[in-house]
Order: sequence, then structure tokens, then C-alpha cells
Amino acid sequence: MKIIIPMAGKGKRMRPHTLTVPKPLINVAGKPIVQRLVEDITKVCGEKVDEIAFIIGADFGKEVEAHLIKIAEEQGAAGTICYQQKALGTAHAIMCAKESITGKTVVAFADTLFKADFVMDTEQEGVIWVQGIEDPSQFGVVKLNDAGVITDFVEKPTTFVSNLAIIGIYYFKDGDNLKKELQYLLDNNITEKGEFQLTNALENMKQKGLLFKPGKVTEWLDCGNKNATVYTNQRVLEFDNSKPSLKGKNISNTNSLIIEPCFIGDNVVLENSIVGPHVSIGDGTVLKDAIIKNCIIQSHTKINKSIIENSMIGEGAEINGKSLDLSVSDYTTINH
Repeated sequence: MKIIIPMAGKGKRMRPHTLTVPKPLINVAGKPIVQRLVEDITKVCGEKVDEIAFIIGADFGKEVEAHLIKIAEEQGAAGTICYQQKALGTAHAIMCAKESITGKTVVAFADTLFKADFVMDTEQEGVIWVQGIEDPSQFGVVKLNDAGVITDFVEKPTTFVSNLAIIGIYYFKDGDNLKKELQYLLDNNITEKGEFQLTNALENMKQKGLLFKPGKVTEWLDCGNKNATVYTNQRVLEFDNSKPSLKGKNISNTNSLIIEPCFIGDNVVLENSIVGPHVSIGDGTVLKDAIIKNCIIQSHTKINKSIIENSMIGEGAEINGKSLDLSVSDYTTINH
């Protein structure tokens, strides 16, 4: 089994946080988004994952590359780093890892997390993971026939055709066939709005008789912007509430209250503060006289005499005074 993770995008909707770190490496409940995605997919695959290929920007840096290789190795897989030099669409991104696309293959875009309670049927020809949602107009959706086979792919429908939104995770029993169809798009310059799209390859495969079944998840969690990521952090903390890994080492707690569920990293200092519920705090952060609810706070941040809710605070930031609903980048100082 191979897993292909396209993650070269700039994450513009997550700025300012993605100015210093790629979006898939932003921590949610103490782990990078991409690490949680890889762990969740490996769990539902039902068989050994041999290789995980990460498609990144060439400017991500060696430290990021080493981190990704480690994530793969922790799942017992070889890690491969591939580069997408220019954003030319989903099909182009996947083909940047073409040497790794062979045999049973999962493609998963690294801005989504999910909760599932099944083991994937790898004997199916193809599986496209979907989730029923109230407003599918901003997503690609699928239509099914009475046998539960996908009959149509519709991108951002203006009139209702289905509420089954494609969440960005796909399984192909024959990765070489997928690669052939993607290459056909590139060779013949077949684009949608100037980009090479995976959905065009899926449609071609379907027209040639390949049967795609829907893989339904119990919950789909988006990490596309600040509010969505804060909500995802909340849900992940609720899933993981009983795990001892949510509390780090050498936590100093002086006259402070922690309202679960929360993640507290290593060497965190809490003084006269209320933390939680639904708060993640990175390593080495110091909170004094603060009230923090429903927030992601990255490592080595200092917050003093502040009330903060529904916020993301970057690494090394410093906040003094009352503030509410913030999205603060790394190494920023706010005095109020």
C-alpha cells in the first residue's frame, strides 16, 4: 500500500500562520495536521503501508522534510519527498510523485481530518471518501445509483444533485492505472480553469468501466481556515480526551484551573489562569493571569493578563492585555 499526500499549497486562507510553517504542519491537539491524517489513514487501510510520499514546495526546507520522513517511519513506512514547483492543479500535484504511484494507492490531500470506524475494503477497484453535508454547493459531490456505485462527479453544483461531498481522500486498487490517466491529462493539456484536475481523470476511469464506491466517514473535519481549524482542534480533543498523551512533562501549575478536554505540552507554565475547555498549548508556553477557551496556542508563547477565546496564536508570540478572537502569527507581540 502506498499513500500519496499532496501538500505543496501555500495555505493562503490560513495566513498569517502559514507565513512561517506549511499548513499541514500546524499543530492540532499537539500533533501536526498531516501526522494525524497519516495515522488515521494507516489505521483504516487494514494492511501494511510500505511508502508515504509527501508532495511539498521546494522552499519548505530540510527541517520540514526530515519531520515528514519521521512521520512516515513512525508508521513503519518509507518516506519519500517529492516537489511541486508550480501550482497547476490536483492531477499535476499527484503526478509529482509518479514514481510512487503503483499498486494499491491512497491519495489524501493534507487539509482534512476525519473520524471513521471501519476498515477499508481494498479489494474494491476504487473508493472515494465522502460525507453528507447540509450545503454541498462549495464542494465536489458524487451521485450514486441504486447499487451504491458512483455515477457522476459534480464540482460545486449550483442546483442540488447530491449532499455527498468529496472530502479529498481516494483509494485506487491499481495505482498504475491512475498514473496512466493522469499522464493522459498532462500530455493532452486537458485542464479546467487552467489547472489539471483529478476529477477529470476519475471521470475517464469511470467511463472506461472502473467502479467507484463511496467510503463514508462518521465525521469530516476541515483545516482550511482559522475558525475551521479551531473547531477541528475542539473535536479532536473530545475524541482523544482519555489519552495520557494529552499532558506533557514538567507542567508547572500554580493556582490554575484546567477544564478538560485540553492538550498541555512539555514545560508549560500556568499561573493564576483558567485554561479550557478545548485548548491546546504547545511546549514551553507561559500563561499568567489569563483565561483561555477554545484556542490553539503554539509553542514558546507568552500570554499575560488576557482573555482569549476562539483563537489561534502562533509560536513565540507575546500577548499582554485583554483580547478576544485572535489569529496571531509567530513571533508577534501584542500589548493592549
